[in-house]
Amino acid sequence: MRSTLSVISGLAVLALAACTAAPASTAPAPIQVAAPPADTASPAPLTVLVSIDGFRPDYLTRGETPVLNQLAATGVRGALQPSFPSKTFPNHYTLVTGLTPDHNGIVNNTMEDARRPGDVFTLSDPSVTSDPIWWEEATPIWVSAEQQGIRSATMFWPGSDFEIHGTRPSTFAPFDQKLTDFGRVDMLLSWLDAPEAERPQFATLYFDTVDTAGHLYGPQSPKTASALAQVDAALGRFIAGLEARGLRESTNLVLVSDHGMAPISDEQIMSLDVMIAPEKVHTVWTGTFAGLSPLPGHEAEVRAALIGTHPHGECWAKENLPERFAYGANPRVPAIICLAENGWRYESAEMPAWRGAGGDHGYDPADANMAALFIANGPDIEPGTDLGTFDNTSVYPLLAKLTGVEPVQGDGDIADVEAALR
Repeated sequence: MRSTLSVISGLAVLALAACTAAPASTAPAPIQVAAPPADTASPAPLTVLVSIDGFRPDYLTRGETPVLNQLAATGVRGALQPSFPSKTFPNHYTLVTGLTPDHNGIVNNTMEDARRPGDVFTLSDPSVTSDPIWWEEATPIWVSAEQQGIRSATMFWPGSDFEIHGTRPSTFAPFDQKLTDFGRVDMLLSWLDAPEAERPQFATLYFDTVDTAGHLYGPQSPKTASALAQVDAALGRFIAGLEARGLRESTNLVLVSDHGMAPISDEQIMSLDVMIAPEKVHTVWTGTFAGLSPLPGHEAEVRAALIGTHPHGECWAKENLPERFAYGANPRVPAIICLAENGWRYESAEMPAWRGAGGDHGYDPADANMAALFIANGPDIEPGTDLGTFDNTSVYPLLAKLTGVEPVQGDGDIADVEAALR
């Protein structure tokens, strides 16, 4: 293990030197990565769940991620098949609850609930998203950890800055996209400087840089490659900080993404208004997949117009969605779901599609472009293991094993990840 750590340290330094991506904004003055000498006693085990939003597994082959590649080579690697829909909030909540979006209640980045008429859950409105009603169909692992006496700290994760089942992480930060990748690393490291009795045993770390670049410029863009290098350098900084604190050899790292990214074109947009008159239907969301509910008195007409195969897409009644999607039973799912062909999108006059050739996700989770990253590395991880492709619901039982949390019943299978454990 010590030889592996020294190699990673060297790669971390190289990654920091090579990173040329400019930070998104000015962060608070960074703390020192170095730390006072650690106590001579062995530190308590720590598990850190790292999300690199929008990171496709094939990004590891692009020569921009030496730190990640070394972690994969000396640990466990695989590919996650995201849950349907392959969107950010649903899959981040799946990763920490072990439940598909249909079961965890976060059925999309945008959604409505009949119990909150007039409210629309969106990523940009914490006045709505902070309501526990949206989150309490599931129990994220930090809630179980806190309830079982295991301290947790969340450096950003969807839902982690809200009270769920009356519980919050011991330490958390409300999401702030302006905080740079290095700033996020430094803040988490500062939390690990707490006395051992107050130090978290489970933590999360979240980077959105790669997803943002993928949306704006597309998965093949040099700017997306620059974002890969920037996040890899931040991970190198984090590992160096763990080593300086004497914590690396007691830390299990689980690195994931929520979904991949597919190239899109402004020439590949379908109008829902052409398919059905907008005054006959309530459109809940558009994009790579659309959710619609017929207005009273128009049910039969809307279903006849939409349900079935269309050029570049297909629509289903929610109760008849393909079984492999495991989606449609939750009352937050609109009556009709339309899924676009890879690269295409839906829009309406009320909800126009974003223009600008870049990238998007939300397509069929089985599509290779939607595959997500999985790497695990640490003292409890069996090195040199390739898990292949498995459902992202099975990350949760792995986290429960590593942290010692008694898990809640989920949709994942520990058999998918048992080979990762020593």
